[in-house]
Parts: sequence; structure tokens; C-alpha cells
Amino acid sequence: MSELADRRPAAAAQKRPYEADPPPGEPAPAAALHPTAAIKTRRRIRFDPVIAVAALLGSLLLLAAALGPSITPYDPDAQRLLARLRPPVGFERADARYLLGSDQLGRDMLSRCLHGLRLTLLIALIGAALGLALGALAGLAAGMIGGVVDALIMALCDVKIAVPFTLVALLVIALAGASITVLVCVLSLAYWAQFARLIRAQVLTIREMPYIEAARGAGASGWRIALVHVVPNIMSPVIVMFTLNISNLILLESALSFLGLGVQPPTATLGSMVGQGRDYMATAPWIVAAPAILIMLVSLTVMLLGDWLRDHFDVRLRER
Repeated sequence: MSELADRRPAAAAQKRPYEADPPPGEPAPAAALHPTAAIKTRRRIRFDPVIAVAALLGSLLLLAAALGPSITPYDPDAQRLLARLRPPVGFERADARYLLGSDQLGRDMLSRCLHGLRLTLLIALIGAALGLALGALAGLAAGMIGGVVDALIMALCDVKIAVPFTLVALLVIALAGASITVLVCVLSLAYWAQFARLIRAQVLTIREMPYIEAARGAGASGWRIALVHVVPNIMSPVIVMFTLNISNLILLESALSFLGLGVQPPTATLGSMVGQGRDYMATAPWIVAAPAILIMLVSLTVMLLGDWLRDHFDVRLRER
């Protein structure tokens, strides 16, 4: 017993460096925490300059899209044939009134880019939201009901993913006509199957949890369980997928508009501007370069922010 009593003070006195007592009157430093916890804390609050730049650029693009009609110097559809094919400011034959130059009909490129950015973002956001709503309903029904309903919905998802969507879009637009409403409906069908499969997988995991069984035992209906207990717990991956699909829809809308199947002239979208200027790439490349650069910036910004959201919400990646 005496030997144990002698060892206890000695063991207590031999503290690790991060367990040392702070000086009198001073609070315990952050290093006094366990090293692993301190490292994880620093990693969680680590400043990422790439994400900061992406967030700043995204804010500027959204502000430009929101204030586009108020800050554009000219009507985006006004034609001035005497000022056609003027290069941007800084090049030979440039006109100071047209900062980004003019197109083949003398329309101001800056005004058209701002209006096109606004309409492109609006179409992509509405299309992504409608696709999310359709996929959420299908995924919740498949996961919560199961059985024949699950098999039927998953078969529809497999068929949709197997068929090239561009061919479906061409068929729908050829039958229904090219308009903004038809384009939004077509874009909403682009990724609903991916949303449905993701949500179904999450629901199948969550519906076996003890709190779901407790809710069933308390007499809660199936849809109440889905809306109150299931949906809040699957929002993280859904938000990430929604963000990443916005950039895909922007590129898809640009491709359809480039083919002449999107918004019809003279209304400007970024994709239609690229399509209308492809015949002038050799003589007036700024007609294509300005909207193409905006498409690239918007898509890159949305993808970077989507990757950051994925890393933020995914616990396995966050704790590395």
C-alpha cells in the first residue's frame, strides 16, 4: 500500500506537455486541449482562399444578374447598324460607348450579357427546383411505401438515365415548341431521377432508425413521419446535389440555346449569344468570348461552392 501511495504523487507530477497547468491568473490555452481535438478545430475553421474567391465572385455575379436591367447602359435588343461589330474598349476601332463591344446587329454586348446572365440563372434555378421537387416526391414515395411503387419508380429512373437526355429534349421541344416555359419544363426533367435515387437511398437508411419506430408506435402517419422526421435528416446531401446540378443545367441550357432550341431571338441568354456569334468567331471573337467567359465563371463558381458544401456536410471528409 505504501508503494502505491508513493507512486500516485509521482504519476500525477509527470504531466504531458499539453496538460501543463497555466500560469496563475491566466486562462487555459487552446493547446491544453488534446492535440487531436485542437487539430480538428483548426481544420474546421481553416480559411480557404479558393472558396473565399468563389463566394465573392458568386456574390458579384448574383448582384449583376439582379441589378442588370437597372445598370445596363442600353436596351439589349436595340439595333444600331452603324455601330455594328465594334470591338471592346482598348482595341482598334473601339467605341467608348460599348465597353465590351457590339455584335453583328450593333447591340451592346455588356447590356446583352447582363440580361442573358439574369435569364440563364433564373432558368437554371427554376429548372433545378422543379427537378428537386419531382425527384423528392418520387424518392420519398419509393422509400417510404416500397413494394410495387418502389420497383415502378426505380424502373422509370433507370429508363430515364439510360436514354440520352439531349434526344428527349429535342423531341419535346420539337413537339411543344421553343419557348421559355417549355425549356424550363425540359430542364426540370434532366436530373429528377438522380434526386429520386439519392433520396430513396437516404430514406431506406433512416426509416429503420429507433426514433422512426417510436414515431410509428406513437401513431404518426407515414407522410407525417416523412415530412417531420425523414426530410430534415436528408437535407445535407440533397442541398449539395442541388447546388452541383445548377451548373449542369446552366451548361445544358447553353447547349440547347446554342443549337437554337432554347430561348428564341431577340431575347438574350448566354447560350443563345454564343450560338448567334459562332459565324463571327474569326472576325469578331468578342461576340462569343464575353458570354462564354460568363458561362465558365458561373459554372466554375457553382461547382466550387458545391464541392465546399459537400466537404462541409460530409462528416467523414470534415474530420480528415
